[in-house]
Amino acid sequence: MNIGTGSSERQVYVGGEYVPENEARISVFDHVVLYGDAVFDTACAWGGRVFKLDEHVNRLFESAHALKIEIPLDKEGVREVVLEIMRRNRLENAYIKILVTRGVGRMPLMSPYNCTPNLIAFAIPYISLIDSNVQQEGIRAGISSMRRIPSECLDSKIKCTNYLNHILMRMEANEAGLDEAIELDIHGYVAEAPGYNVFAAKNGILYTPGENILVGVTRQTVIELAAEEGMKTEEAKLTAFDLYNADEVFLTSTAGGIFAVREIDGRMIGRGKPGSIVQMLNQKYVELLESGKQSTPVYS
Repeated sequence: MNIGTGSSERQVYVGGEYVPENEARISVFDHVVLYGDAVFDTACAWGGRVFKLDEHVNRLFESAHALKIEIPLDKEGVREVVLEIMRRNRLENAYIKILVTRGVGRMPLMSPYNCTPNLIAFAIPYISLIDSNVQQEGIRAGISSMRRIPSECLDSKIKCTNYLNHILMRMEANEAGLDEAIELDIHGYVAEAPGYNVFAAKNGILYTPGENILVGVTRQTVIELAAEEGMKTEEAKLTAFDLYNADEVFLTSTAGGIFAVREIDGRMIGRGKPGSIVQMLNQKYVELLESGKQSTPVYS
């Protein structure tokens, strides 16, 4: 089988072993099953290279440290698991997820102590949450009636597996006939979208929330790419009004890339289609992925 087509019997990493997908098991008493008690990170590979692998691994360790979960391997060990799971599945372009659960304790109770953490990793052929039509047309979004869980309750910089807050807001948007939700914090300022960071462009300047957000790797990449083009990015407290009246609004994530929001709450954003800034940034992002300049080779 040629590299890049994917293995017919997908392999995953769980409990310290590489096993076929249909043999992968975790305990029903694992804290991730009982309480959603785990951290994770999502990366992508393009052309046989994992984009910004160190940044993703570092964030995984920071999230785990914040929750006092001990990752079974060191950073180099986790890096090697990611690369090996790519090799075993013979992938070049891939969607990669790494999870660390608090694991199984002495009894199936909420106590976080005396648990044995579990590292899980998988890689599948690259999937994008965004199709070509979205890149050409942009999406329709709405301000959610719910609010982002404040960092005073659960620090938003922790990438944990409990995504119910995001899921409920996305459900609300989808069931209203919209593509995505825009999340506000409890003070009414824009936070993010479910699984995405938010940017607004106005008069040639990029604005993005800096509080109550997951600090995305793609978000940071956009800031760097904009700087290369001489564009200034400011972290700002944005309201729904600011998004309605922006020249452009776009979302960013590892699985979604960079794509425009053409409408929010029935209000057309800019000219109602992807603008020159989001198109330029997306092109530069794709070129960066294809160049491998900030990526780790899988097959070397």
